[in-house]
Amino acid sequence: MSRINRLGFIQFMVVLGGYTPPLLAQGRPVTPADQAAGQAWWAHIKVLADDGMQGRLTGSEGYLRAAKYVVSQFDAMGLQPAGVNGYYQPVKFDVTRVIAAKSSMALLVDGRKDPLVLGRDAILGSRRTPPKSVNAPLVFIGYGLHLPEAKYDDFDSPERPFASLKGKIVVFINGGPGDLPGALKSFARTAPLAKALADAGALGSITIPTPKSMDFPWDRVAANASQPGMRLAADARDATVAARHPALADLHGIMFSATFNPAEAEKLFAGTGHTFAELLALADAQKPLPRFDLKKSLEASVASENTAVESPNIVAKLEGSDPSLKAEYVLLSAHLDHLGEGGPSNGNKIFAGAMDDASGVASVLEIARSFSQNRERPKRSMLFVIFTGEEKGLLGSRFFAGRPTVPETAIVADLNLDMFMPLFPLKKLHVQGLAESTLAEDARAVGAAHSIEIAVDPEPDRNSFIRTDQYSFVQAGVPALAMKFGWTANSPEYKAWRQWLAERYHSVEDNLSQPVDTAAAAQFDAFLGDLARRVANKAERPHYVESSFFHRFEK
Repeated sequence: MSRINRLGFIQFMVVLGGYTPPLLAQGRPVTPADQAAGQAWWAHIKVLADDGMQGRLTGSEGYLRAAKYVVSQFDAMGLQPAGVNGYYQPVKFDVTRVIAAKSSMALLVDGRKDPLVLGRDAILGSRRTPPKSVNAPLVFIGYGLHLPEAKYDDFDSPERPFASLKGKIVVFINGGPGDLPGALKSFARTAPLAKALADAGALGSITIPTPKSMDFPWDRVAANASQPGMRLAADARDATVAARHPALADLHGIMFSATFNPAEAEKLFAGTGHTFAELLALADAQKPLPRFDLKKSLEASVASENTAVESPNIVAKLEGSDPSLKAEYVLLSAHLDHLGEGGPSNGNKIFAGAMDDASGVASVLEIARSFSQNRERPKRSMLFVIFTGEEKGLLGSRFFAGRPTVPETAIVADLNLDMFMPLFPLKKLHVQGLAESTLAEDARAVGAAHSIEIAVDPEPDRNSFIRTDQYSFVQAGVPALAMKFGWTANSPEYKAWRQWLAERYHSVEDNLSQPVDTAAAAQFDAFLGDLARRVANKAERPHYVESSFFHRFEK
């Protein structure tokens, strides 16, 4: 349908098992202005998630058409271009596509070769350049977390010394012990993991997700395995970026990677004296995991094709009003890219990405419009930044964070949007990074003014903290937040959220026909605009709190 009204949403929530009308719920009542603003927001999504955009794959013709639309909107608002080429900041990528039909994996046990079925048992990774072939022993290292500064290291322990991983493929389960903060466990899945693998001389890794941490069923994980992997192309400035921000450093080189289906993971542990069921129970309880040899090797052959592509970030500027502060910038950001085209589903093969993340781009556009039309400009300048390559590993934002188009030290905060999920009335927001910086004070103050509860992420082991573009700024030492509509456990809102993940996330069903609460989206935009203005107008810059692990990245 071309327009989603509130009656349709109510019918949707009744099917899910219950719905509280907005006037009876906590939060601000819906007004005609909210409804009108919600329709303006939805109008952008109808353009960006239209089939003509072909799913907005990074660097594709569809992505470039969507980028032109965004630029046309910024231009019509009278904003200033703040990219490299006008509004655009070009980003170059190396692209790898694994050809599963010509690839293979097998377990070698006591001289016996047990073939694995790609898609059913495991999928091959393409974010790093894969080797053409590999034959190496497998070793289980628990959660695979390398955090020596936090006195926790699965790579180096009495049971499994760091040096003993050379020439091995390490196997680990997603998650971590309960006494480590969720944001810290997520951090260890990024730059520290890649560097630890390289420093240990490991040949690769196999990740086993826990069913409770998976956003959607394995069959969709397998179906999306044909997506091309991308990396930032080597750049003459890489060494300079790495020197300033080691966490943003790009690792080039060959490394095997795969993800194993948890339903088939017992195959890895057979004959070890341990079972995956036993280990999964410990992981679900966030308890320590043992580390041991798996008494088998992996043999794999990986067929792939390599290409290159260029795709731009988009950067627009609204100059601040205070002569002493306008040289500093508050960023409001979202990502434009999605997954392009894939396998057919009910005759449809386009990953429209309406919520992920046309919704965020639409909010940036509407908030930018409200700022441009307001005679009272914020004291600091605003940058409205639309990233490319988020679906390929936050690559566009990582490029911008290391190579910003304004002076790096002038960026004071990033407020990022990525599928913020207005599926139900706005009463609560779950905020990534809330415990890390003084932005929490601002979020709570503005939330109170809008009758919105501000809360931390209740599911840290889903690693959402590292899966949105705000994380690139965290790694660069810039205070940053990302947020989604919140819920309480087992509520109708929670059921709607989980059902959306199971049925629509990274599928062709994330399209224009889904139920959306457009008025709630408009209320969210009003909140976020006020938050951005508050940060831009405060005399003091936001900063990381001393108790935050990420305080060390702040310059």
